[in-house]
Amino acid sequence: MSSVRSPHHPSIGRTGIVAVALVALTLLAGAPAGRAASYPTAPLSVGRQLLSNLSAPSIGPGGSTAIAYRVHDPAGFFPLSHVVLWFEVYALNGYPGDAVGPVPVSNGPVLENASGSGSSVNVSLGSLALNASVNGSVSVTTSAATPAGTYAVRTALRFVANATDYLFESRGWFSQSAWTNATVAANGSGTLNLSRLGVSGVLPETAVYVAPSSWPVALGVLIALGLVLVGVAAWLYFRKGPGSSSGAGKDEPPGATNAPRAFGSSRNSPGDSRNS
Repeated sequence: MSSVRSPHHPSIGRTGIVAVALVALTLLAGAPAGRAASYPTAPLSVGRQLLSNLSAPSIGPGGSTAIAYRVHDPAGFFPLSHVVLWFEVYALNGYPGDAVGPVPVSNGPVLENASGSGSSVNVSLGSLALNASVNGSVSVTTSAATPAGTYAVRTALRFVANATDYLFESRGWFSQSAWTNATVAANGSGTLNLSRLGVSGVLPETAVYVAPSSWPVALGVLIALGLVLVGVAAWLYFRKGPGSSSGAGKDEPPGATNAPRAFGSSRNSPGDSRNS
């Protein structure tokens, strides 16, 4: 079973139709963020509820903590099977999209659960019935040599619903250019074109703050950065819509939504066609 997330499927030798099918099934179960040619887009109301209650813990060098989460199957969608949740530490003191590779420092925070440990882990959740939820956590440990700072943690969720593969990823999986291409329309207005990102929807992500032995003045700034990372999905999904006094936009059809510019001001505009 694969444990490495990659945007490209590995090469498969010609060992017969049965072998190819078995390899494909293995990749589906073990690589939740593996990139397919395309994924169906889901209604925004689904993406808002799938992953929530993400914690943004603080930890000292040589300590341990955990990232908590909640996965929910929204009522009105479909029962979920082969549900796999993915976490990966990918940036140090950076904003989402500032880095799209593994965190470039040694002795970084280590994520751990029953399936393994490292800079990334996946959590197999099995199946979820409609309107059912599961709460869990992933352990985080540091060594005495772990550099202080805010470590961004991106997320991905893959499952099968109605005999169809779905893939949701957080902002950190996409480069700045890919994100801009999907969130800025030709006329400069804000949009969210999921087909250009190649995913079914966008998830929130979180961060782990590693405190130094002496607490610096910049502590508040770093913690605030972590909270911004947690709320990235809110920038996409909970914006003030026309006539709204609560600040939350109304649900829109799949493939069309209002979204902010990439880390800029928010504008309201119909989304691009999902076939764009």
